[in-house]
Amino acid sequence: MAASATSKLLVSDIASSVDHVPSNYVRPISDRPNLSEVETSGESIPLIDLRELDGPNRADIIHQFAHACSSYGFFQIKNHGVPEKTIERMMTVAREFFRQPENERVKHYSTDTKKTTRLSTSFNVGSEKVSNWRDFLRLHCFPIEDFIDEWPSNPVSFREITSDYATSVRSLVLTLLEAISESLGLEKDRVSNTLGKHGQHMALNYYPPCPQPDLTFGLPGHKDPNLITVLLQDEVSGLQVFKDGKWVAVHPVPNTFIVNIGDQMQVISNDKYKSVLHRAVVNSDKERISIPTFYCPSADAVIGPPQELINEEEGSPAVYKSFTYAEYYEKFWDRALATESCLDLFKVSKI
Repeated sequence: MAASATSKLLVSDIASSVDHVPSNYVRPISDRPNLSEVETSGESIPLIDLRELDGPNRADIIHQFAHACSSYGFFQIKNHGVPEKTIERMMTVAREFFRQPENERVKHYSTDTKKTTRLSTSFNVGSEKVSNWRDFLRLHCFPIEDFIDEWPSNPVSFREITSDYATSVRSLVLTLLEAISESLGLEKDRVSNTLGKHGQHMALNYYPPCPQPDLTFGLPGHKDPNLITVLLQDEVSGLQVFKDGKWVAVHPVPNTFIVNIGDQMQVISNDKYKSVLHRAVVNSDKERISIPTFYCPSADAVIGPPQELINEEEGSPAVYKSFTYAEYYEKFWDRALATESCLDLFKVSKI
């Protein structure tokens, strides 16, 4: 049994045949989830109702964005305009994809992080020392017509449902970017205009049940390298956010998305808004599926704080030097989540 389990490419094809976590998934003692110390009730993250955004209360909602982005880096949204049916179908087809026979799934397997459609496991199997209890299908999805032909063709409805979902979420993201831009005191198209031709990726994350969830992670603590992430999750808890020195469990609320600020937004806001540390834990009795949409600059876009947010006299000099998103993204993957963030590599050096 052991030999066959270790020869499998994906953790989902090992999980059902093991009663303990294989040694290559076991974190060092200093880097384990310590699930008993996680806050489960505590202060919940802000919930913003987007229904009010285009009404007379817009200024109040923009203020809520400013508070959420500066104090938390994470917030939930409701009345977001993505149809419930679109969300249900996306979650169903993701589950169907991961429930296909192994030989169907592994057609898409690759360890090449530059591939625009790929199934893989852990995070970056080429450069990490300890594996994570997760499989994922990663897709580039903007512009959709550039990538849809390389997406899985099984399940048969996969491309249609996923493109419908990706298009709806992109429309939501553009609304969020306007509100966040305004909340920084900028013109509402200012953030969007820094992104070059724009980029959008999705991951379908599958976390199988794990016999010893206290020994491993679905994903260890990390910050997202992109601009903004919109997360859809099923009803199984697993997401945790680092706030005020503690890990806080974020419980799924039906028909909401979780939104978090990524590294590029921290740069563009000149550190007013912080990219936040978060992680995924696993559990012993339930599979979990989460579907983050990563919205980002195009590879050639040059990112740096806009002139309007830099004021040497008033003590807010530029915190970051300008760089292309391609430069940043490559460093992020090469470091394989070894450190929480690679923003420090791009800071303006103090004399």
